Amino acid sequence: MLPAEVALRDLPLRPELKGEKPYGAPQLDVAVRLNVNENPFPPSAEIAAAMGEAVRQAAAQINRYPDREATRLRSKLARYLGYGLLFDQVWAANGSNEVMTQLLQAFGGPGRRVMTFTPTYSMYPEYARNTHTGLITVPRRADYTVDLPAAWEAIDTLKPEVIIVATPNNPTGTSTPIGVVERLCRATQGIVIVDEAYQEFSRTPENTCLRLLDHYGNLVVSRTMSKAFAFAGGRLGYVATSRAIVEALRIVRLPYHLSAVTQAVAGVALDYAATMLAQIGRLREIRDNSILRLRHLGCQVIDSDANFCLFGRFPDRHAVWQGLLDRGVLVRETGPEGFLRVSTGTPHEMDKFYAALAEIVAEPGVLKPAEGSPA
Repeated sequence: MLPAEVALRDLPLRPELKGEKPYGAPQLDVAVRLNVNENPFPPSAEIAAAMGEAVRQAAAQINRYPDREATRLRSKLARYLGYGLLFDQVWAANGSNEVMTQLLQAFGGPGRRVMTFTPTYSMYPEYARNTHTGLITVPRRADYTVDLPAAWEAIDTLKPEVIIVATPNNPTGTSTPIGVVERLCRATQGIVIVDEAYQEFSRTPENTCLRLLDHYGNLVVSRTMSKAFAFAGGRLGYVATSRAIVEALRIVRLPYHLSAVTQAVAGVALDYAATMLAQIGRLREIRDNSILRLRHLGCQVIDSDANFCLFGRFPDRHAVWQGLLDRGVLVRETGPEGFLRVSTGTPHEMDKFYAALAEIVAEPGVLKPAEGSPA
């Protein structure tokens, strides 16, 4: 018997979870929050009212289970994506995190492996751990693009059942050409997941791997409504893929995994897709300007196709992170050593960020000299 005030260390926790910390970026009440790649522009009053009405209607039947297949929502997602997709080629869940977990539940597991390209999204190792799937990491090139020869060698020797490619990649913002994904699809009998969470922010959003779905039955394209749709609080992720892969996801999904409220509000967001996405062009401009402003401050900046960018390099990046936080600006301490990641905020938020950073980098030794420059 365990005492009522039991400690975590005393529980029969799975061995691989001992010492692990819960995932999550800091949620701090500061004036400028630029750490989790949210869309900073909320829905209009009209859309918020329409969402409220959808919730009211859902609440009138909240005693009943929701549509287990989310058929209406999946149909709307298919129409939004285009490319002739139908509802049974689309699957949705509570954020792309749940969809990714379902994919590894279906195609990973004990004795199986997932391969990805580092540095990349920090949740991929956790998806693998939580589903008892082995993890293979292939380092990216110095410019953070996918190293195809290294990928082919890993596929040939290790034969992963699942491959994940994030494009634009988080945290670097680097895009992967469609041709690279095609080569990966041809090189494996496994499942190739392309995580396009930030594709709408790309300079060339039409260069999406959705264009490949008619040619490769092992391809999965993952998207989210959290970013471009300013729907982070709504929690809706989805994939477009073959009907067979959707059927596999239906096998492992939990019953009634998408609430009636989530389905209703996400449906409204899709009904207003043109309005919801109207700020994307503005956010691209703010992002591109941030790259120029950060370089003007003396930072190294990784060119980004997402709604964030990496900047540095700092001999002590945590000190810079803390210095920004002390000035009311929250960014993310993640990615390659010496770099920080800043999300694209409103012009006012970005001005606050630039002013705070300028004070910090004015101090000697805060920035690491660029290669080839005098120390």
